[in-house]
Amino acid sequence: MATEVKVPTLGESVTEATVGQWLKKPGEAVKADEPIVSLETDKVAVDVPSPVAGVMGDLVAKEGDTVEVGALLAYVNEGGAAAAAPAAAAVPAAKAEAAAPAPAASAPAASDDEEGGSLTLSPAVRRLVLEHGLDPSKIKGTGKDGRLTKDDVMAAVAAGTAKAAAATPASAPAADAPAAGPSRKQERVKMTRLRQTVAKRLKEAQNNAALLTTYNDVDMTNVIEARAKYKDLFEKKHGVRLGFMGFFTKAVCMALKDIPGVNAQIEGDEIVYNDFADISVAVSAPTGLVVPVIRNAESLSVAAIEKTIGGFGKKAKEGKLTMEDMKGGTFTISNGGVFGSLLSSPIINPPQSAVLGLHRIEDRPVVRNGQIVIRPMMYLALSYDHRLIDGREAVTFLVAVKNAIEDPTRLLIDL
Repeated sequence: MATEVKVPTLGESVTEATVGQWLKKPGEAVKADEPIVSLETDKVAVDVPSPVAGVMGDLVAKEGDTVEVGALLAYVNEGGAAAAAPAAAAVPAAKAEAAAPAPAASAPAASDDEEGGSLTLSPAVRRLVLEHGLDPSKIKGTGKDGRLTKDDVMAAVAAGTAKAAAATPASAPAADAPAAGPSRKQERVKMTRLRQTVAKRLKEAQNNAALLTTYNDVDMTNVIEARAKYKDLFEKKHGVRLGFMGFFTKAVCMALKDIPGVNAQIEGDEIVYNDFADISVAVSAPTGLVVPVIRNAESLSVAAIEKTIGGFGKKAKEGKLTMEDMKGGTFTISNGGVFGSLLSSPIINPPQSAVLGLHRIEDRPVVRNGQIVIRPMMYLALSYDHRLIDGREAVTFLVAVKNAIEDPTRLLIDL
């Protein structure tokens, strides 16, 4: 008996997804609730489990297809692998070939593997290989039958063990043949659903909001000293590292309480004021930048904030962020400094009205008490919707964050 596998409910307002990677092939044994296919939605990747134990049957949707909620993805033949094997073998060759997922073209510098088979990659894995310029033949696959997974590629990126070799021609040129000219090869890779959604939302923000950015800088001396003094005790007690995001998140929550307009949003001809601070934090994931939300950050301690952010980072790398993790948010903090950014103008995340951009810490000469001294400085950038937030409010908010960071005692006494 064949059981249908359909696209599950993906979350509020999410009606379709893209088939990212088939985790099981026709004829392979599957367990009940074992993931068999990964779907890419506008925000996160979702693994679809097998509803029953049995053997993977025909695949109805191919990798890269767009599928709607409730659409048929595949069949699972109930029963053990041994019992279902003859039935699988009886499938005509043409039908079996059509049912199997179409292998993606090998990335540049890919070669035959040790078993003589052509190395094939799923679209999601192939995209990562191309983005990072890796040689997939040098990466050890941990997936089924040694297939490469996203985690395998990201581990190789972190270890720096799979740099792509120079592309070699199909046949060795003669010794006296002239050297080949520079390559002008082009590669077309379909945008992921996440990247399409990011592009659409950012452009909508530019079109609909009256965007303006206000800048300031902050002396990080006292925060750096506090972190250096207490980081070991903090990690020992709370089991998480003490970073700067905990300080900035608390400072932002205090400033939002004083200037509630920065935490508000426009809906039609009304302004919605929020008496809570759900802080969206930008996190890097294999598929791009994602923005999970710290709920009620105003009521959390620095330790709780750091644990939440650390949990989001781990889930993002493993591709396990859920729709609930990404839902909502009243204000965003984007830390481009971790990538070395000196200064930028972030774009708001609709329907939010403001975003704070953090940047790298850099020693610069500043004047203190009439003397030129060297201080670790960071530029802050607040982008906001000028339809709702006046310049006075924006500057006041930014100065409040600056004051709290330069004198962390303010965070303890709510000043």
